[in-house]
Amino acid sequence: MSLDEYFGIGETTVLGAHLFEPQAIKDFAKKFDPQPFHLDEKAAERSVFGRLCASGWHTAAVWMKKNVETRMDTEPRRWAGPDPKPVFGPSPGIRNLRWLKPVYAGETITFTRTGIDHRPIASRPGWRLLTIKAEAFDSTGDKVIEFDSSVLVQTEF
Repeated sequence: MSLDEYFGIGETTVLGAHLFEPQAIKDFAKKFDPQPFHLDEKAAERSVFGRLCASGWHTAAVWMKKNVETRMDTEPRRWAGPDPKPVFGPSPGIRNLRWLKPVYAGETITFTRTGIDHRPIASRPGWRLLTIKAEAFDSTGDKVIEFDSSVLVQTEF
């Protein structure tokens, strides 16, 4: 098995769906993004969004949760290489974040990841940087968020 196969380069994996419930939207907003259109239905009606919507950070956080829950080594990509199984490390962050459409209370959003590429890290022998395209879609198929996520992976021990 190659690292490309294991990392799913060029393949899209559905991570699952999440229902954005009004109280969860408000609870997240109180802690992390206290904007009126995330906290109060009446205020949201008077906003540019027209009704209660989730923080974009809430949407991104749910993608992160779904990504962690859907491990890279699930079937059909269980590690079958000659070397020890790669070990996932920390993420150095995200890039190219775009919030494309509001996520409204009551909507179910489907989250995906696509392996983009991986490369060796010159300053960390035995480690690679894996880049993933993160996306989420509403029930009509419209994309609501996208970003590039990276993770460090130890491949040599």
